[in-house]
Amino acid sequence: MLNSQKIGNELYQNLGKLFYAVAMADNAIRPVEVQRLKEAINDKWLDVDEVEDEFGVDAAYQIEIVFDWLQDEERDGQIYFDEFKEFFEEHKERISPKMITLIWQTAEAIAASFAGKNKSELIILAKLKLFLKSIQ
Repeated sequence: MLNSQKIGNELYQNLGKLFYAVAMADNAIRPVEVQRLKEAINDKWLDVDEVEDEFGVDAAYQIEIVFDWLQDEERDGQIYFDEFKEFFEEHKERISPKMITLIWQTAEAIAASFAGKNKSELIILAKLKLFLKSIQ
């Protein structure tokens, strides 16, 4: 696999970590949050670029794969939020303005999907917004 393909796959894997952290902000992931993520992947993320995984499948599905795997782990989302930030800081040249917009829209949709945004979700969204502004 080419290095740029590898980084592209890791980028999507780290988005899965971020979206898990957003959904897990209130210590519970609800089915509607998972559904919002899947809708965002199918409606928006598949058209972002041409990056594919080693099986020739659109790398955007790595978001869902990692999210599902992390659900089984049931760990604190802050760990994965920090991993997302670290990766994106190292590779910010690969992050387009369109991608930043999609990251924000997807995180906000997940947070708002179950009874609106609660305090925990508002806090992680505020951290995300500050971070996204810092890498632009």
